Amino acid sequence: MNSVKPIWTRKQADITDEEYNEFYKNLSKDSDEPLAKVHFVAEGEVTFKSILFVPKSSPHDTFQNYGKNIDNIKMYVRRVFITDNFEDMMPKYLSFVRGMVDSDDLPLNVSRETLQQHKLLKVIKKKLVRKTLDMIKKIEKEDYDKFWKEFSTNIKLGVIEDNSNRTRLAKLLKFFSSNSDTEQTSLAEYVERMKEKQEAIFFVAGTSREEVEKSPFVERLLKKGYEVLYLTEPVDEYCVQALPEFDGKKFQNVAKEGLKLDDSEKSKERKEALEKEYEPLMKWLKEDALKDKIEKAAVSDRLTSSPCALVASSYGWSGNMERIMKAQAYAKAQDASQSFYSSQKKTLEINTRHPLIKELKTKVDADANDQTAKDLAVSRRMLRLSLDVPLDAKIDEEPEEEAVADDVEEITDADDEKKEESTEDAHDEL
Repeated sequence: MNSVKPIWTRKQADITDEEYNEFYKNLSKDSDEPLAKVHFVAEGEVTFKSILFVPKSSPHDTFQNYGKNIDNIKMYVRRVFITDNFEDMMPKYLSFVRGMVDSDDLPLNVSRETLQQHKLLKVIKKKLVRKTLDMIKKIEKEDYDKFWKEFSTNIKLGVIEDNSNRTRLAKLLKFFSSNSDTEQTSLAEYVERMKEKQEAIFFVAGTSREEVEKSPFVERLLKKGYEVLYLTEPVDEYCVQALPEFDGKKFQNVAKEGLKLDDSEKSKERKEALEKEYEPLMKWLKEDALKDKIEKAAVSDRLTSSPCALVASSYGWSGNMERIMKAQAYAKAQDASQSFYSSQKKTLEINTRHPLIKELKTKVDADANDQTAKDLAVSRRMLRLSLDVPLDAKIDEEPEEEAVADDVEEITDADDEKKEESTEDAHDEL
């Protein structure tokens, strides 16, 4: 037994894949082979040898035990096994990584508790995380899709929790987007496809792809050929909010204020003219019809087929985040932070090309005290019939300075009516 050299002390070139796989199975008690591995020697402030593995599948109780001290890294000092129960040898989000560490620089004749506080151990931990992230980054695409299916939530939690490695973790992220119905995209791939003057990475969050695709917030973006990330898992919006930027591009939640699509002089002049024309209606909505319900009313840059939408403030919760926070199992009824964010009033954006908005403006211009108009400003269901707007009344075409990209389909009149119906059904009240 003593004549057999530990596998981590041998040269990598002399170790076969079969030997690595056998070592992994003995180490982890897993019947499958690992998805990825890295074998390295770290030198510098501390010298140690290590072999790390990524399993093929995530443990079924990963998030039931999340936050508990579960380490899968075995610690050796001078080839003598010390423990596999070091706290935080790996951060919580990387607790699925299996492996071992062997160092000659750590003291052997101290207790495990004392050793755990040793300053060199912090250096080891830091290098283990960096090597793990490098190992994951080098996984081939086909295998990475398998990895992402199993461990995507871990990586997203890492973005939220690990400030020092946030940039590295961001490069591992993948989301669905309007670019493909089946393939997820990395942030780097998204940035490569961005339009020439596009300044932000656009995203929208919801409970399903169908919901976000039909969201009024993405209407104009999709029509003009912009790619939008679809965040459909509860942790996604938290994750993206933790990222200040990616590759110099800031993130823009299209359900929040601050969306900018066209900064040309003609566009600014056109919007200023609309704001002046619709100023009485917007003032009436804010100060009369929807008093205390909205922060303000504004002419929308993001709507094409929906008559209006409620847009969250930059510092408030989006509708999706508000839904998630209210559903938290451990949420407190009088939580000050929740009260602050949830109490932020939203902006009502109106689509000035929509026949409903145009007719509402006509009624308000004729009589600002019209009770029917006030009722209709609150409820949109059956709005067309109530205003005597024909069901086949079309939305005015948006004036375009540039032709829409050839690969972007124009929204037909039939599409408009269908989308209006689904939007109006989904949003009975503002």
